[in-house]
Amino acid sequence: MKSAAILALLAQALAVTAQPVEGDRTPGTRTLDLPNFPGGSVPTRGVEKRADLPPDNGGGNAPDPDKVHIVGVTYGGTGCPDGTVSHVLSDDRQIMTLIFDQYVAQIGPGVNTKENRKNCQLNINLRYPGGFQFSVFSADYRGYANLEKGVSGTQKSIYYFSGQTEQTSTSTTWKGPIDKDYILHDEANQTSTVWSPCGANGALNINSQVRLTATDRNARGILTNDSVDTSFKQIVHVRWQQCTN
Repeated sequence: MKSAAILALLAQALAVTAQPVEGDRTPGTRTLDLPNFPGGSVPTRGVEKRADLPPDNGGGNAPDPDKVHIVGVTYGGTGCPDGTVSHVLSDDRQIMTLIFDQYVAQIGPGVNTKENRKNCQLNINLRYPGGFQFSVFSADYRGYANLEKGVSGTQKSIYYFSGQTEQTSTSTTWKGPIDKDYILHDEANQTSTVWSPCGANGALNINSQVRLTATDRNARGILTNDSVDTSFKQIVHVRWQQCTN
């Protein structure tokens, strides 16, 4: 009898806990202001995810994280007006997160053609101990794509170091119809890995763009912000190694 009474009390407690609280909503959801699509509605959104995050490069090939710092970031372009880019360097100094507040491309009737393509040129000055160099080997992108049939969207980034001609790149293309929050992982071209110079701190340059094209002049599209924090995110993974010369 005592056991039955205890079970009954537990069931009541769980039932009370499970009741929804008025005003609750799914964490992280938001409403986007999108172009006017035919019928005044926007298709149900899904989430696209490709590949897993890469493992760290570990070992003794990386410098002491406490001695690696971003000492300056400069940027400019139609996708990154002054004051719209922020950056974070991970504790292990192997991931740089770039957050863009106004990196949005649009296409469709009534949209200025200048809005079809946005670009951003960044220069990231990194200070780190001598005897090490780093390269970009992958990048993650978090954002939102809403493209009608006939609309294609492309996001491309080119990475290179100041004073060097070699470069590597990542690129992603979407074809409408599509309506997704996306979380993508792109590997850099391993045949053209570019390393920062040895004996000097390397200034990493990132030349990126988002572009929309359409085969139907009445089709609409938008390539824009992340669904969680209203910002387009570019997460750059770097690999460290000790200099050999």
